[in-house]
Amino acid sequence: MKAGTTWLYSVLAQHPELHFTLEKEIHYFYHAYVNNRQLSDARRLTIAQDRYLPRYNPERTNPDRIRVNLHWVANYLSRPVDDLWYRNLFTRPRGELYNCDFSNLYAHLPPEAWQHIQGNCTRLKVIYTMRHPVKRLWSHVKFHLQVTDKLHLLDTWSPGKMQDFMRKPFIWENAEYGIILRRMRAALPEDGFRPFFYEDMRRDPRAFLAEIEDFLELPHHDYSEEIIERKVNESASIPMPDFFPELVSEDVARITAEVEAEGILVPESWSS
Repeated sequence: MKAGTTWLYSVLAQHPELHFTLEKEIHYFYHAYVNNRQLSDARRLTIAQDRYLPRYNPERTNPDRIRVNLHWVANYLSRPVDDLWYRNLFTRPRGELYNCDFSNLYAHLPPEAWQHIQGNCTRLKVIYTMRHPVKRLWSHVKFHLQVTDKLHLLDTWSPGKMQDFMRKPFIWENAEYGIILRRMRAALPEDGFRPFFYEDMRRDPRAFLAEIEDFLELPHHDYSEEIIERKVNESASIPMPDFFPELVSEDVARITAEVEAEGILVPESWSS
């Protein structure tokens, strides 16, 4: 969550060996193993209406685009939501090497979920992105308040109120990199799992993409500068309060130590 996956999704969608569904975050395995309300009928209907069935101008809209949307939405709204449902979301029109599923919630899957996924894949590669813990938390807090139309609350929150909010499980659990790394490494083979850093993505995006492609054993693709430079899914531009880093300083030190205990060298910027 808030560690660059939307940008990565938008860029990698240009690679000819990678196949994506219309929906970036399907969350199927989270639904199957953690919270079976994630893909309820009501939730899928809402997503379909909001994102894929908007009103359109018949004089200006490409019929092929509407046809593709309708075909995919029919699969997305089908029942039951099971492994066959999930498979049918990937139509593989060009015979790409990988089907790609981006979900920030998969970081919370139990080991048995990964074992199930691996047992049903010809080839499984899992990428996990991490970001400076303080900056990620602040971005997550802002983004959640932004999408729930409550951004104005930041103007009045005391350190205590901020602390209470950021410690809510749906935000804080995404900060526990050590726990997540240990859980995923316990369930996935070494050559099938790779952690990456948001800071490397921002510092040299083309080198970062090349590392991803090497991990996936794919040829390097020449992405356009426009795609590389595009800003996506940004949080509101609000300065971090001076008191914010201190609220989590002890946790950040612990989390950083846990990541390094996994043999992973964190970016130098994490120490500032």
